[in-house]
Amino acid sequence: MRVKRTQAVLAALATTSTLALSACGGGSIENESTPAGTAADCGDLNMAVNPWVGYEADAHVVGYVAETKLGCTVNYKDLDEQVSWKGFGNGSVDVVIENWGHPELQKKYMADKGGDGTAVNAGLTGNDGVIGWYVPPWMAEKYPDITDWKNLNKYADLFKTSESGSQGTLYDGDPGFVTNDEALVKNLDLNYKVVYAGSENALIESFRSAEKNKQPMIGYFYEPQWFLSEVPLVHVNLPKYTEGCDADAEKVACDYPPYPLDKIVSKKFADSGSPAFDLVKAFNWTNDDQNLVAKYIAEDQMDPDDAAKKWVDANPDKVDAWLQGSSS
Repeated sequence: MRVKRTQAVLAALATTSTLALSACGGGSIENESTPAGTAADCGDLNMAVNPWVGYEADAHVVGYVAETKLGCTVNYKDLDEQVSWKGFGNGSVDVVIENWGHPELQKKYMADKGGDGTAVNAGLTGNDGVIGWYVPPWMAEKYPDITDWKNLNKYADLFKTSESGSQGTLYDGDPGFVTNDEALVKNLDLNYKVVYAGSENALIESFRSAEKNKQPMIGYFYEPQWFLSEVPLVHVNLPKYTEGCDADAEKVACDYPPYPLDKIVSKKFADSGSPAFDLVKAFNWTNDDQNLVAKYIAEDQMDPDDAAKKWVDANPDKVDAWLQGSSS
């Protein structure tokens, strides 16, 4: 699994007008099966890679098909979500292949939301996203009522750490992830402190250790996610989400909404006539598809391109359906 660039490096990249393409660890991938004479038609495909393995699975499967079937030169760029959207305007990013809502970014970059018009929607991925709070299975079995948020304060002492002092620790992942957790803790009057683990991998390792060693842990997590097949984390029920309950980020006191995950591309890329845009539009798969490729990368330690090839070779009908969209 590729190691994500640090936030400091990403911040530095964001200050440059070009986002320092070569420094982002992108680079084009080479493959002997690239069709002759098609590269000029497709050109470059600049694919943001946000810092979680499910996204990486999406990106490399689409990128592998774009390169081997359409002759594109694919540039992968390890960027957080905010920096990725900023790249639409200067041409350094063409595609965010898995978007988790981000109404604040839509308002900034999408014309129909009042933004500058550099970003447009390219349709759904087929994945259904869920964000929430989770505990390891052993805790849900030993403390059955812990899955109701109203009971969390009586268990806060179990979750105390050196980072949270007298409060319980609620672990979050990367600070760039979609999260309402600090507001939720405050507005639900919970005796917890949000502590950022720093990455998806850090969350996974912490939950794995918590289950193995029967250590208390509560934290932010999400689906689709291959790790849930290894450790079936148990979802904590927050106040039910209703339309608009999260409209004011500082006053959020409800669960996360369901996320039909979608694809966002630059307006310039959408208007380019590249077959890669049609491929991105046609790309659609299931949570099980993504989880399988993510498992190849994260658990089986396959190179992302090798993982993509393995899935593509095993799913020719799905790939052919995407390609029909790119050739129409």
